[in-house]
Amino acid sequence: MDFRPLHDRVLVRRVEADEKTVGGIIIPDTAKEKPQEGEVVAVGTGTRAEDGKVTPLDVKAGDKILFGKWSGTEVKIGGEELIIMKESDILGIVA
Repeated sequence: MDFRPLHDRVLVRRVEADEKTVGGIIIPDTAKEKPQEGEVVAVGTGTRAEDGKVTPLDVKAGDKILFGKWSGTEVKIGGEELIIMKESDILGIVA
């Protein structure tokens, strides 16, 4: 992929939602909520302080993350739907 986010931006691939509940009920597409979990695809260089120093981001490509329901901007890159968000929109890294 030929895309690199700038500064404190992160490119995220959303994790697919489950098709069934634990009890075996199949969830139709119209009733599914978009998952708030994803995998970091690419990260920017980091935030730049007033003195010019760059602080690298805490997340890296390959990290599994949780993010807010309304976080980021959905984009289509190379035929794949991805999300660009600020690092501050990320709630945490899933271990």
